[in-house]
Amino acid sequence: QVQLVESGGGLVQAGGSLRLSCAASGRTFSSYAMGWFRQAPGKEREFVAAISWTGGSTNYRDSVKGRFTISRDNAKNTVYLQMNSLKPEDTAVYYCATGSGIIATTARSRYDYWGQGTQVTVSS
Repeated sequence: QVQLVESGGGLVQAGGSLRLSCAASGRTFSSYAMGWFRQAPGKEREFVAAISWTGGSTNYRDSVKGRFTISRDNAKNTVYLQMNSLKPEDTAVYYCATGSGIIATTARSRYDYWGQGTQVTVSS
């Protein structure tokens, strides 16, 4: 059974940084792409970033390009999201996800397994 556990969320002032981690278990981590999504109150869950199975390809939503970096450590079965220059509009619950593919896809429907989420709050 695939399990994803996020950590690293918290409260930060605008302009600050946070690093989210997602520890995966239950299958061969290095064989699958990973993604990060977020959901703000009253809004749909939206794609943030994704990384291919090898880490050689990444994909970001436009609003986080240049500020967020996704990476993975296959030896530790962990994917990271480094978030810099945070803005109040980045406030959301952040979810780690994975599916059966190897490509860094933005499509929510391609992700079958989800973590419980970690809260990120950016104050102005």
